[in-house]
Amino acid sequence: MKKLLASAAIALAALAQTAQAQNYPERPIMMMVSYGAGGATDFQARIVTMTAGNEDSLGMPIAILNKPGAGGRVGWNWLATQADTDGYTLGAYNIPHFIAQSIKGGVQYSADSFEPIANWGADPAVFIVGKDSAFNSMADVIAFAKENPGKLTFSGAGLFVGHHIAALQIEKAAGVKMAYIPTKGGGAAAMKAVIAGDVLGGVNNLSDAYRAAAAGNVKILGVADLERNAFLPDVPTLLEQGLDVDNSSVNFRGIMVPKGTPQDVIDILAEKIPAAFASKQVASKMEAGGSPMHIMNRDEVKAMWAAREKTLKELLAGL
Repeated sequence: MKKLLASAAIALAALAQTAQAQNYPERPIMMMVSYGAGGATDFQARIVTMTAGNEDSLGMPIAILNKPGAGGRVGWNWLATQADTDGYTLGAYNIPHFIAQSIKGGVQYSADSFEPIANWGADPAVFIVGKDSAFNSMADVIAFAKENPGKLTFSGAGLFVGHHIAALQIEKAAGVKMAYIPTKGGGAAAMKAVIAGDVLGGVNNLSDAYRAAAAGNVKILGVADLERNAFLPDVPTLLEQGLDVDNSSVNFRGIMVPKGTPQDVIDILAEKIPAAFASKQVASKMEAGGSPMHIMNRDEVKAMWAAREKTLKELLAGL
């Protein structure tokens, strides 16, 4: 009898969950961003979710909740361990950030803590300097670093995020020691440090740097990718400038949910979200903001996560 009652309870719970998913979403949804307001992830997250409330999309708005700190660790720890799993709490992911952090340890999450939904962008890292800097190329930067070991200060959004990985690759490729300074507040704070002259340079997102360069606040000296970017056709890659730096630091951004979210809800999100990313309204605003898009569906993101985890384990062991 006890077994029958237990089975019946499980069946009823499953039916209730299915019914709930069929009506999903019934109220506004919240999406956690692990970085501060004004940075590239926050800026883009607000754009790609702007059409969620449309009837041909989810039919409910998505509100952004910023939980910055420790290069994203604060937000992702919260999402993995404390967030509700009813489908009304989403999270923005940054790759390689949270995977690299889980490989290095000291966090409460890994790729297995989350379920990917869809990817909206791929944002390369770039090396920047202030508008009045004497550096006009990566050759100038490396020459200074060789003559002044450990004295070339440059900012980034945190430890074992894309910025830091690019920084480590630059140091290794050039055979120099520089002073990487992780800032509190993500890419926006790292950018401010360069503009204010608090550091000699910085590694930041192409999208943030694109807007800062357009405003006349910084110079972009190189892109950490395999090819030049369409937004910066005149800026050479680091590879072109003789530095063996690949695309391992390219920042993939998208939406995920905590493990335990009902599969029916995941399926609805996985169907609706990529279409929202592809809307003309979203695309035009992303282009205006210098934010490269790279839309991937759930299966493609799963494959990307797995490939990046394999690459990062090898890369971080070497660095």
